[in-house]
Amino acid sequence: MSKCHNVVLVPSLGRPASDFAHLEKDLAGAGFLPVSVEPFAEWEGEPTLHDLAGAVVANLEEQGVTQFHLIGHAFGNRLSRCITADFNSRVESLTLLAAGGLVEPEPHIWRALSQCYSTELSPEEHLSYVKEAFFADGNDPTVWRHGWMPTVMRYQRAAVQRTPRDEWWSANVDRVLVVQGLQDAIAPVENGRRYKSESAPHAQLVEVNNAGHALLPEQPQAIAEAVLRFLSQ
Repeated sequence: MSKCHNVVLVPSLGRPASDFAHLEKDLAGAGFLPVSVEPFAEWEGEPTLHDLAGAVVANLEEQGVTQFHLIGHAFGNRLSRCITADFNSRVESLTLLAAGGLVEPEPHIWRALSQCYSTELSPEEHLSYVKEAFFADGNDPTVWRHGWMPTVMRYQRAAVQRTPRDEWWSANVDRVLVVQGLQDAIAPVENGRRYKSESAPHAQLVEVNNAGHALLPEQPQAIAEAVLRFLSQ
């Protein structure tokens, strides 16, 4: 096991850190110290990903966490790569879950994603969009019925749009794990393959069947096994 036990967890777009609850439990059981990054409820001004990355690292410093393994899910994978680009020496290893940002989803998936943050839909309509955007066929979307934060989503998405992709996409360290759902409609599996082939040929790539963009609640055991195997090497 790595001498560094801190594992920083960065959640998806407009989603809470509690999405990592299952993985946190497994990490703690294996002797690691999970540190979940709860997003700021709101943000004044016009931040970039670099601003968000700096804020995360500053918050970690206040907790006495200066060296860490980094795990980012979905939007969190983009922010984690920006943290890696800007604070490379602090990152012991980088794990990207549902890593997108290059190969784009279909237009109807973009629409479904946006609707997941709507406060004007009926519960049934909202859940149908959550299922379409985030979950593979046959998986239960009700586990993500709640937890959507529109205000957080807006400043996070705007930060991505203000930050050139080449400033974060290729970021990596000596140890990298990429975990992609084979049925991910938002971050098609080719994203992980392209990142490995073009930016991080040393990365370990794990592709998980019966998993969409939500990934964590869909295949918690497979994710935990892949992450713990990687971190314990």
